[in-house]
Amino acid sequence: MAHSHPVKKHTGLMDWLTTVDHKKIGILYLLAGGFFFLVGGLEAILIRIQLAYPDQQIFIGDSFNQLTTMHGTTMIFFAAMPVIFAFMNAIVPLQIGARDVAFPFVNSLGFWLFFAGGVLMNTSWFLGGAPDAGWTGYAPLSSITDSVWGETLEGNLQGTDFYVLGLQIAGIGTLIGGINFLVTIINMRAPGLTYMRLPMFTWSAFVTSGLIVLAFPAITVALVLLMFDRVFGGAIFDAARGGNNVLWEHLFWIFGHPEVYILILPAFGIISEIVSTFSKKRLFGYSSMVFATVLIGFLGFMVWVHHMFTSGLGPVANSIFAIATMAIAVPTGVKIFNWLFTLWGGQIRFTTANIFATAFIPTFVMGGTTGVMLAIPAADFQYHDTYFVVAHFHYVIVGGLVLGLFAGLYYWWPKMFGRMLSEGLGKLHFWLFFIGFHLTFFPQHFLGLMGMPRRVFTYQPGYGLEAGNFVSTIGAFLMGIGTLVFLINIISTARKPMTAPADPWDGRSLEWTIPSPAPEYNFKQTPLVRGLDAFWKEKMAGNKQMTPAEPIGSIHMPSASILPLVMSVGLFIAGFGFMYKNYYVAGAGIIVTFIAMFLRSVYDDHGWHIEPEELEDDHKGVKA
Repeated sequence: MAHSHPVKKHTGLMDWLTTVDHKKIGILYLLAGGFFFLVGGLEAILIRIQLAYPDQQIFIGDSFNQLTTMHGTTMIFFAAMPVIFAFMNAIVPLQIGARDVAFPFVNSLGFWLFFAGGVLMNTSWFLGGAPDAGWTGYAPLSSITDSVWGETLEGNLQGTDFYVLGLQIAGIGTLIGGINFLVTIINMRAPGLTYMRLPMFTWSAFVTSGLIVLAFPAITVALVLLMFDRVFGGAIFDAARGGNNVLWEHLFWIFGHPEVYILILPAFGIISEIVSTFSKKRLFGYSSMVFATVLIGFLGFMVWVHHMFTSGLGPVANSIFAIATMAIAVPTGVKIFNWLFTLWGGQIRFTTANIFATAFIPTFVMGGTTGVMLAIPAADFQYHDTYFVVAHFHYVIVGGLVLGLFAGLYYWWPKMFGRMLSEGLGKLHFWLFFIGFHLTFFPQHFLGLMGMPRRVFTYQPGYGLEAGNFVSTIGAFLMGIGTLVFLINIISTARKPMTAPADPWDGRSLEWTIPSPAPEYNFKQTPLVRGLDAFWKEKMAGNKQMTPAEPIGSIHMPSASILPLVMSVGLFIAGFGFMYKNYYVAGAGIIVTFIAMFLRSVYDDHGWHIEPEELEDDHKGVKA
């Protein structure tokens, strides 16, 4: 039937700007996150160049502070988070047998808001200097403005405004993304897909979305208060005028510690999928894995003060939070042992994805071990603000999260793009990155124990700090080269035809039951799930495909829309208005956003349908 086609949508660039298809939004998140990952990596390499030798004068003072601040903020908010959202978008609806997320329009809006915030923050480099108060934005460093100090202070006072407004806009996008995935996983699972049959990645996405919904309001409130201090002359965080700068630390870390688990839980989910697939075994201790994931999410909210042991809260508070912090090691240990027992006795295939996944396990354990050391308040007084802490969290975030994300990219690339990445280049990428990582961050433990403070742009010769720093810089370059190998792999793969099979790895969950890349509607018929590892269960029963839960019928699809992009551009303009205290520009931007919201509200869009006969055409290979 042709009547559904006029509504069908744009091609080329316009298609990407207006899409509400979760798979395309996943690719957009991946592209944007990948771009910011390269920017953040470049900032890291510049930091390491400055620290390669003592007393270097390349990036000193203010410019070094801008590099450290932007590296941390970019990597966490604009590189790691969007790549996690890329996987959640590309994979979760496929794993639960859904045709899209619950709110496709909101999904698109979440992406464009995140992107607008990231671009806004990075324009600071060209507009007088980047934020330089540290990625944690501690007051009073972050609340110092011209209005507070007159014109006496040298340096860049505007930079932190970019931090405040960029993170606010991006944070709204992340928050609505989290709500969207909660609703999707609760409401849109295929028949028979009970909670205790969900794939582990979907479980981790579910808990992560819950953490986002509970944690992001705290940073939103903190940033709004800081904006009042900076833009409207408030004194909320300014102790000299009756405020309280420790209040910022509490608000930041009440968000910031759950954020660490928002980052690492999806990586845990990815590792669980890959270790199980490439051992040809179901995941050992599935129900305890689910319980551990939920428990980590719950405990993640009870440990934020371990970032503040040296801020003078007293022995009782410090002791309570030390115990809570150590408690998190228990469910994390459950996960580690379950992965090892899954590998134990399995028919292990060391594909690139599985090498990254198995290397993740010992590396992450090293990060966790130093975490337990940092959880002891008396010891933390020694470690705090030294390179020991830098080594610790990079072992968790790079040795954990980034290795997990690379594993996921090699695993799901064929499903997302219909092409197989080169295994040879993949293994070269792994070894360069893995060796470079340990060379970079292992010596930093010892530099920290020798007393080298973090966020300081140089160090004196003759104190034994030269060798560790030099090795660290070499390692950073190796990681950079490894990342370039990955880019070469992507580019060379992109030139090949889309020939990936539907199930290249002999997979276990529903995303492997449909063609690669997935068609627009995902599933011709909603599958009927009959157990954990739904696809594997059907394979073991001798079935080539899933039993459908419904007859073939007309499939309803959401319409594309330019409004999410328009709303984000409106807030982007408003951000600049607030920053430069031009309230006409700020008002204009907010009006643009409200007009787009109004249009979305009054225009009742019913979407369009794909008819059964069009599905049959697909099947005969028209798309190919």
